[in-house]
Amino acid sequence: MTLALLLVLAVTGCTPAVEQQHSSDPSLATLRQVDDLPLYEMTLIGDYDPFADVQAATPASPFGCSLFLAAGDRERPVFARNFDWDPNPALLLHADPPDGYASISLVDISYLGITNPMARPKELLKAPLLPFDGMNEKGLAIGLAADTAGRAPAVAGRPTVGSVRIIRLMLDHAATVDEALLWFDKYNLDFSGGPALHYLISDAAGRSAVVEFIDGQLRIEKSAGPWQAMTNFQLVPADAATRAADRRYAITSGELSKVNGALGWQGAMRVLQAVAQPHTRWSVTYELRTGDVHLITGQKWDRIHTFKLAGVSPAN
Repeated sequence: MTLALLLVLAVTGCTPAVEQQHSSDPSLATLRQVDDLPLYEMTLIGDYDPFADVQAATPASPFGCSLFLAAGDRERPVFARNFDWDPNPALLLHADPPDGYASISLVDISYLGITNPMARPKELLKAPLLPFDGMNEKGLAIGLAADTAGRAPAVAGRPTVGSVRIIRLMLDHAATVDEALLWFDKYNLDFSGGPALHYLISDAAGRSAVVEFIDGQLRIEKSAGPWQAMTNFQLVPADAATRAADRRYAITSGELSKVNGALGWQGAMRVLQAVAQPHTRWSVTYELRTGDVHLITGQKWDRIHTFKLAGVSPAN
């Protein structure tokens, strides 16, 4: 399908589109600066090789992130996340590969070695390979967070893929949580370029799962109710006391429990604000049945960017 996307900025006086020096490339011709984080936006025109080589920069310290699914309102399930990290530029990327699902995702472009995309715009053509969170047209959403104790298995005979690259494969080819989980049985994950990770995956039917790697074993905890949350400790083996001891998890789970997971995107954003850290770079909500995305950068809570992934056809 053709990806038709509408950007509506819920603020006035935003940064205008940047004049392009590489407009001969149709993807780069869409590049524009959205705000002063800085946040950029680009629509990828055409295909890409999901297995292309990318020399991603190695981070100096682990991610810190908060993620949750709020699916108490079955008609408007919301996937929400804070990305807590260094003050790097971000890219909101639209992609519609000919052999996969259309998606919208966020990328910390410093991992592509980019500080100023206007100076090195062609490097942004590799951005599809490093989504830090995102949603596809079937209502599947995925986000990552650091799990410093994680250790992925190395299964003989399986190819290896990067720990962020696996998100691209799932966005392109999985419509449900169960379909997404199958990808972890196809590949060994390479954590050598940064901290070990764990993942929260959710879909338009309100299902979700935490995926972790504990003592070299894949472990999965599926949601038992209308919400699920994850921060930066290993959730699968954690008892109630361990979960309550993590401040961000305790606040998030407490707020979700109060409403039985029935949060609209505004309520989800309030929870993200409550657990934000000084280094929260972006806060985003993905509405899994409508394709609506609301994004706040740099903790400017009164400046909301709204995006639309058109043509959403949720899987049930």
